[in-house]
Amino acid sequence: MADQPLTSRGAATRGRILDAATEEFAEHGIAGARIERIVAAARTNKAQLYAYFGSKEGLFDAIFFGSLERITNVVPIDATDLAGWAVRLYDEYLRRPDLIRLATWARLERRPSGHLVADTDRLDQHKLRSIAEAQEAGAVRPGDPFDVMALVIAMSMAWSPVSNVYAATADEPSDVHEQRRALLRESVRRAVMT
Repeated sequence: MADQPLTSRGAATRGRILDAATEEFAEHGIAGARIERIVAAARTNKAQLYAYFGSKEGLFDAIFFGSLERITNVVPIDATDLAGWAVRLYDEYLRRPDLIRLATWARLERRPSGHLVADTDRLDQHKLRSIAEAQEAGAVRPGDPFDVMALVIAMSMAWSPVSNVYAATADEPSDVHEQRRALLRESVRRAVMT
């Protein structure tokens, strides 16, 4: 089916599978996710799911790599304003905590060390170039661009669902989020901007 264009009905079914699977994998991880629950929530059947994605692993890959592309497109980097980028990442984690949970499951169940994805699947080359150019222009502190990026991302995740201290939600008062955004912005500015 992947080789044939989808009908509107097929696209709707595929979308329902992706939505249901995103919730299932975010909550239960790769090993704990159940195809039966996914197809029930998506109002489809196993044959349809396997026709679109091939396997449970293939389904997770589609969701996981889609989430990486989403965060890259929805929160594009501005290396001349890494503090602003960190705040935008914080806001996206509030909107879509499932994206962080998916990455966490991938880390726990697939790649416990090193890069989160294989080198061929990495989507950070443009970010690294942008940081290197900002470093050359004197706007960002010297250092390995990957390490600078990793530090900023880690700071932006301080209150995310993977925090071992406190996981924020979008339901908290807006003034609490504003205080965190201000602290994050100033901390990243001081840590990596010149």
